[in-house]
Amino acid sequence: MAGQESSGGKKMEELEEWRLYEAYNELHGLAQEFDTPFDAPALLVVGHQTDGKSALVEALMGFQFNHVGGGTKTRRPITLHMKYNPECDTPLCHLLSDSDPSVSHEKSLQEIQVYIEAENMRLEKETCQFSAKEIIIRIEYKYCPNLTIIDTPGLVAPAPSRKNRSLQAQARAVESLVRTKMQHREFIILCLEDCNDWSNATTRRVVMQIDPEISRTVVVSTKLDTKIPQFARASDVEVFLSPPASTLDGFMLGDSPFFTSIPSGRVGFGPESVFRSNDEFKQQAISSREVEDLLALEEKLGRALSKKERSRIGVTNLRLFLEELLLKRYMDSVPSIIPLLEKEYRNSTRKLSELDQQLSSLNEAKLKEKGRTFHDLFLTKLSLLLKGTVIAPPEKFGETLQDERVNGGAFIGSDGLQFPHKLIPNAGMRLYGGAQYHRAMAEFRFVVGGIKCPPITREEIVNACGVEDIHDGTNYSRTACVIAVAKARDTFEPFLHQLGCRLSYILKRLLPIAVYLLQKEGEYLSGHDVFLRRVADAFNNFAESTEKSCREKCMEDLVSTTRYVTWSLHNKNRAGLRQFLDSFGGSEQSSIIGNSTSTGFPQDLSAASDNKQDVKSRTDVKLSHLASGNDSNMSTQTTETRLADLLDSTLWNRRLAPSSERIVYALVQQIFHGIREYFLASTELKFNCFLLMPVVDKLPAMLREDLESAFEDDLDNVFDITNLRHSVVQDKRQTEIELKRVQKLKEKFRYIHEQLNSQQAKFGQ
Repeated sequence: MAGQESSGGKKMEELEEWRLYEAYNELHGLAQEFDTPFDAPALLVVGHQTDGKSALVEALMGFQFNHVGGGTKTRRPITLHMKYNPECDTPLCHLLSDSDPSVSHEKSLQEIQVYIEAENMRLEKETCQFSAKEIIIRIEYKYCPNLTIIDTPGLVAPAPSRKNRSLQAQARAVESLVRTKMQHREFIILCLEDCNDWSNATTRRVVMQIDPEISRTVVVSTKLDTKIPQFARASDVEVFLSPPASTLDGFMLGDSPFFTSIPSGRVGFGPESVFRSNDEFKQQAISSREVEDLLALEEKLGRALSKKERSRIGVTNLRLFLEELLLKRYMDSVPSIIPLLEKEYRNSTRKLSELDQQLSSLNEAKLKEKGRTFHDLFLTKLSLLLKGTVIAPPEKFGETLQDERVNGGAFIGSDGLQFPHKLIPNAGMRLYGGAQYHRAMAEFRFVVGGIKCPPITREEIVNACGVEDIHDGTNYSRTACVIAVAKARDTFEPFLHQLGCRLSYILKRLLPIAVYLLQKEGEYLSGHDVFLRRVADAFNNFAESTEKSCREKCMEDLVSTTRYVTWSLHNKNRAGLRQFLDSFGGSEQSSIIGNSTSTGFPQDLSAASDNKQDVKSRTDVKLSHLASGNDSNMSTQTTETRLADLLDSTLWNRRLAPSSERIVYALVQQIFHGIREYFLASTELKFNCFLLMPVVDKLPAMLREDLESAFEDDLDNVFDITNLRHSVVQDKRQTEIELKRVQKLKEKFRYIHEQLNSQQAKFGQ
């Protein structure tokens, strides 16, 4: 009777463990399928190529199934949900569908092998030769442990030469994939090392980047049978079996490494096969290898191994340790899993309610009302962004001036140089909205306001003189106008286009920021992508067309000021021009008297006697003398001579004297700067009036008109009602499936939790 009770108790214990493993297997599948944050403990196998990862996994399972060999044979992680079932004489395998993980297909070992090999070959031909998506297999077998194992692609350590660039890229991809998997803190890392000196931390180097203390890592030394003959002294074996703490830093699981040997050879009936069945592979080959390793170690050491040392040798001992470790993790995690499932159940219930509400709102009247409400809220956010706000985080949506120049274009003159961004106020601040618009306009003022007239060559002056339609004399005032307007047009027109592009870019940036604000406040129309794209397109088209129209208005002003010179626009700096002319007038006076080819403008005739009238120009003094009628005959003759010289040097003579060149340059500067000041003021005013203000007073009416027109013409296409309804129905069906699975798992874990509590209560008594 006692034996029967003991046997019955053992069966009940095994049944409870099965329920626990089954629940965790379902939990792991749910986490993979729906991307839910459940901490389902599992073993993650990490090692380099040829460390024997896949072979060790097969030995733990008790049968062969994987694509094993040299090079990269695992290109997708393989998750194996293993369950011990003494009634399964052959492995019972189910392969979960990639497209729908809730669906599984029963497969033979050969079919699973073919599938894995086909996936490896497919990925090998692709640009990205690895995939993080797991191949999930559920297995029941009489030799299987109750474990969930994830086999990862083997790490690669390529040579650094240029010839190995592709292999180096492959190594980085594998390491990134493995590191991502190791980030899951619930995973126990099975770290494989193929070395006989623990100072060489090949795989541990990668593992310790994620688990520095190796506190959730089991270290396994593979290929023990090949290492034993390499040791010459017993002391070397002692250090290898029990490495000092200084060599293996941290607090590894199990306190010391495990040592395994896997017999080479595949199961099958072909000429290359070594084993005829999995039973032979498991019972004879693996077990025999463990016995041989123990004997070889004792022979090298010259003593018998202790019980603790024996517990670290062989696949069987590793398997028992991992089963116990995972079972403890499973049992410890049960209380924390139930609240997570409760939370997921509430989230799924709320999502299902929202989907039902969304389905009920898919009628014309409600959709129109939604569209109009979104229209008003969107415009409110745009206005808020222009007026100024701090709701949107600058680190996400703000741009420094350097970023803005890269993305929206820089102000670049004809010399190809940019104005140093550090000299612009707030250049280093991350701005958006109205603040960014104002900074861009300030930069435009800085850059254009500081532009000097481009250099003028003597050839340009002579070419600009040309020939009049009624005489062949020279007209230096016309020459100055021709040069000035040409220089101004070439200089300022590019800045007009650059300003338009920059401000248009800044306005378009308002769209994603406004969407963020709407999402943050729960006012975003999620699920209505077609409608939202229409609003976005309408806004962007408005920004582009308004900018183009504004730029054309500014272009009209630039054309008018560079087509006809109105002197009233350029006389603001007359005093400066007069001072410039006076600076060299005296030095040129003697040249005018003695040489009729000097300058084309009258000079002061009374410099020797008229020091009291410095505020008047020499030309004004000369004209007053001519008009007075009180000059002596000598003075009259001198004046007539100088007028003749003036006409000879300006009208009849085409030899370009230095004084004439400087006067033309002065006039060109005067006209150019006048055009610059007018262009700067009119451009800033027009962009504010005809680009910025329309966003406030014209955009609302335009968007509403576009919206109402769309509602009347084709409401179904505006909201894509048919596809939207289909999508919502699909989401609802998927959520219902998830809800049922979460409910089922919640009940399973609650039952397991109750059983564990009852067992603890019995032990407590």
